[in-house]
Amino acid sequence: MNTESNNILKENRTFGYLEDLHFDPTMEFVHLNAAKLNEYVEKPVQSLFSEVSSNLPLSITSQIETVHDVFPTKPFHKNKWGVGNKAWDFFWGAFYPKAGGRTTHAQLFLWINYEQLEIGFAIGEYGTQQKQRFKKNFISNQPVLARMLRDENSDIRVYTKCDDDCVGPVNIKESRFCSWDSWLRDSNHTDIYASVSLHRDIVLQNDQEDIIDGIVKVYQNLFPLVLLTVLDDPMPAIGEYLYPSKRKLHRCPKYTLSQCSADLSVDETLLNRWVRAIERKGQAIFYGPPGTGKTYLAKKLATHLISGENGFMEIIQFHPAYAYEDFIQGIRPTTSTDGQISYPLVHGRFLEFCKKAESRDGKCVLIIDEINRANLARVFGELMFLMEYREEEIPLSGGGRLRIPNNMRIIGTMNTTDRSIALVDHALRRRFSFIHVYPDYNILKRYHEKTSFTVDGLIEVLQELNRQIGDKNYFLGVSFFLIENISEHIEDIWCTEIEPYIEEILFDRPDTIEEFRWEKVNNKVIYE
Repeated sequence: MNTESNNILKENRTFGYLEDLHFDPTMEFVHLNAAKLNEYVEKPVQSLFSEVSSNLPLSITSQIETVHDVFPTKPFHKNKWGVGNKAWDFFWGAFYPKAGGRTTHAQLFLWINYEQLEIGFAIGEYGTQQKQRFKKNFISNQPVLARMLRDENSDIRVYTKCDDDCVGPVNIKESRFCSWDSWLRDSNHTDIYASVSLHRDIVLQNDQEDIIDGIVKVYQNLFPLVLLTVLDDPMPAIGEYLYPSKRKLHRCPKYTLSQCSADLSVDETLLNRWVRAIERKGQAIFYGPPGTGKTYLAKKLATHLISGENGFMEIIQFHPAYAYEDFIQGIRPTTSTDGQISYPLVHGRFLEFCKKAESRDGKCVLIIDEINRANLARVFGELMFLMEYREEEIPLSGGGRLRIPNNMRIIGTMNTTDRSIALVDHALRRRFSFIHVYPDYNILKRYHEKTSFTVDGLIEVLQELNRQIGDKNYFLGVSFFLIENISEHIEDIWCTEIEPYIEEILFDRPDTIEEFRWEKVNNKVIYE
């Protein structure tokens, strides 16, 4: 164990302040020390719990609430109506099933007082229906559950409540303890409470990462009990959770490179080179002028990369307001049912994608459209390091750790007419394969072989226009004209899409602009 590294509970003297509260458990003490209790107890424990949620697998976080109403709004108030002077001398929080409640449903809890940190499973004090479902499911499936759960939970202590008024963990002196193995053979689990307790000395002596790993392991082992409380037929879901290798995961339809080549009208040899570039670096950017079909190309190649496997692809679009908090993680204000505002640390799109990708065997592709429209150094943060050293893992500034799953690929698209490319190109060069997408007139020819439209004149006009533009980063692409009924719409396309673009690019050459007005080129573009 590395005992010298960061431990937020030790640094903030959390146990010390809880000990002061234990020996003076009054609301007077709570009111006088509200700021200290918040700074040295609530915030450190909330931060620890947030890191735990960041490390839980998607198979759990997809089914439980880890952000909203996780902690009580008035945690030390012993009487919810504010009557009396007594206070609770502990702090606690709980993850609970989505659409459920912290006090009415199953929960994976974390509880801390001046002596110990306890983590485990319980059913909320008002969860009568959930307790009944749990008992019914347990009795019905007892032999199978015993085989499934026995080996994984040998360290977990199991209690049944004797004190109905207890809000926190069960007072051991007033409860019945049994071993996990004997509990599995017992059918009378009206009030079930299973936990692992860590004495304060253990917590303070150990590295925080080890504490987090230990909590995550306990939650992973106990999660099947949550499923017993929320599902009428829990055994298929428990089987899928415990034995993921046996799951019948959805596989994407086969999409060969030949099919991709036919759909894109791009030579298969060239596509194969691009695929190799993506696989070699793990990430690539298709860059070029407008109208070259970069986004369409990225989606088609992503479809090929995930084909035949249980991966997936997602697309997001960057913009100038896109931030680190949107992409990696950040604090988001949320309002609870009683109107209280909290500021939990929430995963961004990238972390959510990574967690989902870790649950799959096949390739998972994230497409970032218009990647250069955002401030990449700010948005990517620690990811800039990981994209160059993909085998590494790095701590995040807001807590938790980040790594890029081995099965994850990133494809960006970049419009070269946006001058911000010059600001990001050097920073990204080592991290991405850059693939320049030029206007390809052969694509236009192949596409319109299936239509009655003759494209020779259009191609000549486009070639001459791009010669006049003179800068390949501003060339006009052909995707404007890749529609089947082009003859019905080409005049509108030229007047409302092409001419405004020409006016912007050639603003200092009005005579050239006039040469490419529709009334000047229409007899060349359309063959009668």
